[in-house]
Amino acid sequence: MGTTPTRLFNNIPLSVLDLAPIIEGGNAVQSFNNSVELAQHTEKLGFNRYWLAEHHNMPGIASSATSVLIGHIAGATEKIRVGAGGVMLPNHATLVIAEQFGTLEALYPGRIDLGLGRAPGSDQATAHALRRTLSRGAEEFPLQLEELQTYFEYNPSAHVRAIPGEGLEIPIWLLGSSGFSAKLAAQKGLPFSFASHFAPDYTLPALQLYRDNFKPSDALMEPYAMVGVNVIAADTDEKAHWLATSQQQQFLSLLRGRPTELKPPVDDISVVSTELERASIGRTLDPRSTIIGSPETVREGLTRFLDETKADEIIINSQIFYQEDRLRSYEIIMELMD
Repeated sequence: MGTTPTRLFNNIPLSVLDLAPIIEGGNAVQSFNNSVELAQHTEKLGFNRYWLAEHHNMPGIASSATSVLIGHIAGATEKIRVGAGGVMLPNHATLVIAEQFGTLEALYPGRIDLGLGRAPGSDQATAHALRRTLSRGAEEFPLQLEELQTYFEYNPSAHVRAIPGEGLEIPIWLLGSSGFSAKLAAQKGLPFSFASHFAPDYTLPALQLYRDNFKPSDALMEPYAMVGVNVIAADTDEKAHWLATSQQQQFLSLLRGRPTELKPPVDDISVVSTELERASIGRTLDPRSTIIGSPETVREGLTRFLDETKADEIIINSQIFYQEDRLRSYEIIMELMD
């Protein structure tokens, strides 16, 4: 399953979620270079896996061609697992995903993860542009998952075969921000990753649903839950909270329906937002799953998060404008784990 960690915190492996941010004044080339640097940096620090997420029509996120970027990151690293967190399966023909990840696994054997989501990763107009029709949507996700799993099975007599892909053991994860994928992952006996970093209210119910309904499978004998958390760590609480205003502005732009590139920090978030908007941002970036501060503050926050979720693994998103501060944030986290 690829869940054996290289470094531990209370026996919990730590992983990286990279949204490949395009910063204000930057471009996709800079974003990809930054992602390579971060992947190499976190690999050396001892992080377990490095995931990239599919988003479309987002000026501040460069990972739309997720499979291509996974190959780029895997080629620039040596041992860290690299994967999708996730591929939005309703956007794609399942055969194409089987072939893409079969190719990645053939190139980088034993290092590729396939995390699957059922949301479009975009607005409805973009979803239509991706699929040309919305007749096949999230409600057919279980059928698509079954189809994808069939393509990975070795069956030389099948009329349609995924080559490369068939016969390869590529870990499939289900991703979710509600109970749907939690229940499906439990029924299929698959590892589950929950997006607590933007859906904190549903975290504990979804994890309980997954664990209570889990059925062992050839892929997994016991439930395995990885939970997402935002961490913005700096040497002082003050600097961390200043850095965090970039992520707050990003959610503010989504709230207004006008997504932007990742903006630089501001000294006072109230200058660029209303009280109502800040309340909405606070509900999404809840302190339960958005940990901001100095090393000691982050240690306390992560300890509390683990106590509450009983996560088997944590995947960390650090949406930070300045690359040197993003590298330092992950460095601080791993220093705490020592």
